[in-house]
Amino acid sequence: MSSLEAKVPQNPPLKTQKLVLGAQIGLRIMTIALTLAATWVVLTSRQSTKAFGVPVEARYSYSSTLKFFAFANAIVCVLSILSLLLVFFLCHQGSNPAKFYYLFLHDLSMTSLVLAGSAAATAEGYIGRHGNTHSGWMPICEYVSKFCNKMTTSVILSYLSFACLLMLTILSASKS
Repeated sequence: MSSLEAKVPQNPPLKTQKLVLGAQIGLRIMTIALTLAATWVVLTSRQSTKAFGVPVEARYSYSSTLKFFAFANAIVCVLSILSLLLVFFLCHQGSNPAKFYYLFLHDLSMTSLVLAGSAAATAEGYIGRHGNTHSGWMPICEYVSKFCNKMTTSVILSYLSFACLLMLTILSASKS
């Protein structure tokens, strides 16, 4: 058994540690940028038009689903900034697996939050684009296409941030 322990290095090589640290920092910066952009697009999207002679206004604040989507992205953006600072703090203290376990839990919860917001906005967008004939809901995106296109852009940005967070979760899990 002692020969097996002698073959396995206790600490990964410095080059591997630097590569993982660089990936963590890069992915966290990407997550911050993507969630900030998704939040900004949602918060600034609005359109007014007339449908069948009736004025129609589309805003994110008229839908609790889109509010949840916007706030989920904003919260993940702020928490990603804090986790970036935490990574810098942890890299100066050395790699202790117990400390990275908390980072893993943090990344996992952020991944879940951004996925929940994105999935909710996707469902709302699908109904807005295609309607639901069984419920009598007609599609509205043909009337407020600018608003729908901006929401689609925001959802895509949010799913990209989900991909970054998923990679971060895997990296954090491997470090802990």
